[in-house]
Amino acid sequence: MIPTHQSGSPGNGAPARRVELLTRPDCHLCTDARAVVELVCGDLGMPWRELSTAERADLLDQFAEEIPVLFIDGVQRDFWKIDERRLRSLLTP
Repeated sequence: MIPTHQSGSPGNGAPARRVELLTRPDCHLCTDARAVVELVCGDLGMPWRELSTAERADLLDQFAEEIPVLFIDGVQRDFWKIDERRLRSLLTP
């Protein structure tokens, strides 16, 4: 099961952004990235979802050396370390 984290909906009338974090089990960088995405999306009232390579072997093959990987609207935006300031700037108009 892929968890979806719902933090509300953007109240500014802007279209919802699709934020996805690709993680791997027992990955300390993934734990750190998850905390940043949870914080920023929570502050902005944006839903996000986590994709696990345990359930998506095709993604592990494709992104094995870059995990965790952050996608926004289907585009890879960051990997390894997710920076809070950069994520905020990517998600705010």
